Amino acid sequence: MGRTILITGASSGIGAALARHLAAAGDTVGLVARREDRLAGVLADCTPHAPDSAMWVADVGEADAAERVVAAAWAQWGGIDVLVNNAAIPGVRPVTRVTAAEVERVMDVNFHAPVRFALAALPRMLERGSGTIMNVSSLGGRLGIPRESAYCASKFALCGWTEAVALDLWNSPIRVKLVIPGAVDTEIWDKPDEEGAAYDGPKVPAEDVAAEMAAALDDDGVEYYIPDMKGVAVFKTQDIATYMQGSMDLIGS
Repeated sequence: MGRTILITGASSGIGAALARHLAAAGDTVGLVARREDRLAGVLADCTPHAPDSAMWVADVGEADAAERVVAAAWAQWGGIDVLVNNAAIPGVRPVTRVTAAEVERVMDVNFHAPVRFALAALPRMLERGSGTIMNVSSLGGRLGIPRESAYCASKFALCGWTEAVALDLWNSPIRVKLVIPGAVDTEIWDKPDEEGAAYDGPKVPAEDVAAEMAAALDDDGVEYYIPDMKGVAVFKTQDIATYMQGSMDLIGS
């Protein structure tokens, strides 16, 4: 029998690819996102393989969404084996034009939502004696990126939160995992209300990232760079001045 896996941000990109991949392997998936029509399309791809899969329409940035969705999924399935906090928004804007409200919205979706979902699921997982929480951050959670101060703030916070939570739960039956994707080919690059991202290079297919994330659920690791760009983060910590100058040279500023 497969696992029950709740995935936020499942209407497109990494979340949708992961849901399809896991369902095809026999896992029951729960899809969470704002866009009902897109969620329904992903669910239709999953149910032939995993008929008990379900969807919950929710804006994860709203304060009550996590408890409501986790409670509903737990009641429907009798438990959640894996929580994947994947939902994210970009917030591409130079700091000279960003507003406090925009930063708050990015933090609500990218950081506060994973925190709320984890805190909603964790007591139930602990009582049952098993569970996995996988948080999807970004290379932007290890590196400062021009024009993405709000996004980087949220993803740096998610990295720190996940590492500390993993330590708090080290001797518990709960596994905690941190995924740090690089540039992935998703809709996040094409939001009409966003300014252009500084990066304009190659991107990894979401399906490739999803396959590696699925494999990560079955091992004992904690941190996963997908694709493996850990060397860039290590270089930054060793020579921050060269990293920052190189970042500005790449965008011609």
